[in-house]
Amino acid sequence: MTGSLAQFAAQYAVHRAAEGRGLRGQALRSLPYLRSGPLAQQWSVRARSFDFFLRRVVSARHNPLHVLDLGAGNCWLCFRLACLGHAAVGVDIRGDDVDGLGAAADLLSDVPNPFQRVIASFEELPFAAKSFDVTVFNASLHYARDLSRVLQEAMRVTRSGGLIVVMDSPFYRHQDDGEAMIREKRALGQTCFGPRAAILLNQKFIEYLTRDRLCDAWPELAWFRHRVRYPLWYEMRAIRARLARGRRPSRFDIWTAQVP
Repeated sequence: MTGSLAQFAAQYAVHRAAEGRGLRGQALRSLPYLRSGPLAQQWSVRARSFDFFLRRVVSARHNPLHVLDLGAGNCWLCFRLACLGHAAVGVDIRGDDVDGLGAAADLLSDVPNPFQRVIASFEELPFAAKSFDVTVFNASLHYARDLSRVLQEAMRVTRSGGLIVVMDSPFYRHQDDGEAMIREKRALGQTCFGPRAAILLNQKFIEYLTRDRLCDAWPELAWFRHRVRYPLWYEMRAIRARLARGRRPSRFDIWTAQVP
């Protein structure tokens, strides 16, 4: 990991702690079905994505699966999969115990076959070719800096016939809306991030995705969008934005591509 990325990881952990994301005990074990607290609304969206992922990706393939969780954070997804009998490996650049890989220590005692945790970047995955049945970018692909290289690595470690899944990353129909989001984020940087703004906003992450951006990054992959039914307040955002004549909001949904 480069010095710049390591510095980002450390400062981002501080920011996440300030946001109250260092969940422990039953709250951590409940993810993504967090029912109370200031983060519950956000997790209600991610719970819908996870339910779809289980129903349409995991249950539709042979069992048990070997799953690579990219952007694993506190490993809630690895934990859920391990409880269902699958083998999971969580990868993140953060090993801290806020909501990085270190936070998963409590979860490991609750599964018969513990999942693995690996600190690494998406651009250089420390795994042999064709190691996984499913590789899922777990609210994380928008943190790529070189999208083509990241997708190439995901293809390399996924078995032929396996799936690459993008879950909970912001997709825009039009690139202009994604660029407007970035401008808004930078304009509010000092307010949102305080003295950490420069480090957190200057990493040159891609920040958002569009269909064209995803397809152009690695044309060998044929991507399919699976529309997820999110809570009503989430679905109403586009209507509210239209009435306010603001930029169109992103959507999460789930995108999949089969590895040739």
